[in-house]
Amino acid sequence: MQTLAELDLMNLPMEEAGFSADPWPHFTAARGQHPWLAKCAFGYVVHEYEAMKDLLVQDDKMRLATGMIVQIFGAQGTPWGRMLENGIACQTGADHRRLRFTLQPLFSPKQANLNRALMRDVISGLLDAWVPRGAFDFEEFISNFPIGVICRMIGAPTAEIPRLRSSLETLGLQFAMDVTMLPALQEATVTLDEFARQVVADRRAGRRPVDGEGQLLDVLLEATDAGGMSERELYDLLIFLFAAGYDTSKNMMTWIMYDLLDRPEHYRRCAEDLAFCEKIVEESFRFHSVANIPRLTTADVVYRGVLVPEGTMLFFPVSVGGRDPAAFPEPDAYDPERVGVNRHMAFGRGAHLCLGQYIARAQIAEGLQLIARRMRNPRLAAPVTWRPFFGVWGLKGLPIEFEPAPAA
Repeated sequence: MQTLAELDLMNLPMEEAGFSADPWPHFTAARGQHPWLAKCAFGYVVHEYEAMKDLLVQDDKMRLATGMIVQIFGAQGTPWGRMLENGIACQTGADHRRLRFTLQPLFSPKQANLNRALMRDVISGLLDAWVPRGAFDFEEFISNFPIGVICRMIGAPTAEIPRLRSSLETLGLQFAMDVTMLPALQEATVTLDEFARQVVADRRAGRRPVDGEGQLLDVLLEATDAGGMSERELYDLLIFLFAAGYDTSKNMMTWIMYDLLDRPEHYRRCAEDLAFCEKIVEESFRFHSVANIPRLTTADVVYRGVLVPEGTMLFFPVSVGGRDPAAFPEPDAYDPERVGVNRHMAFGRGAHLCLGQYIARAQIAEGLQLIARRMRNPRLAAPVTWRPFFGVWGLKGLPIEFEPAPAA
């Protein structure tokens, strides 16, 4: 058995801007030095698809590394630190099962399908307002979409979207390992907490913006009043729903548009074929996922003869796992018609498998089809830059031009 100290591992400079722009050569080199493991500034990186698949299900030996991240930031006892350490994604055992049992029926495939009309209504309203411009930053435009959907699902006032967007944009960088962001993270957390409290107070007073909407919050309130969760857990769940549903969906839709700019035949087909949009979504999750999952080992882990001791920080870049040549034939080819099951891990694995995956899939596919109908012949209008690779990766802005088309 080997210890981590005995391994000759490549150091991946994941904190550098150049790495975010083009991580692929780094991971190719890392695979040449060790089949599944590398080092980084804050711990170790599991870069092989099979190793990610095997290790991410070991929930009895590792947990989301939020506690370690809070320590690195020196944020113990702060609003952001408390939220990060106590959210559902950080819970284990009975508490996690209790909260997940409450939420899971609300995010089933059936519920996702029931919300498709709402999703189309939200994206149609955004397209009506933005398309006449003929040019804009696509990332800025699409960032309003997931917030709008969640607001409508819980029955929150959409007038709050600009303020929520700013705070969620900040929280989207909370795993970027940049300690200078702590004041901004605190402010964003307080803003979202105040919003959650107000939404709950309004609903308990009988107020909702749109009749017939907001059943998701109704169910959560019923569970809280029946003792299924505390009032604090209710607020944290609402913050979690916004934070978890915002950055990943927004960044993925930006990546998809960026990838389709060079594939106009795929883009035109999306306008006519929702089933093809769904294939695009799955291939994009494999080709350009955005998640880098941080885990902290809570016990010694032995894998393929390597001892990973308790207290080790591991990063699982599922964002690149789908490009592992040992797991996918022609991994660098973007092919929505891939034969067989697309086995990407964009939504994680194990007990903390993303609850919102069916909402995300439906939302992105529905949005993509209507975008392709209303924004014809899109093209890049200026160079792009990238977000930090740690945390939720993606493009930082996507300036495009296109020919506007009217709503059908």
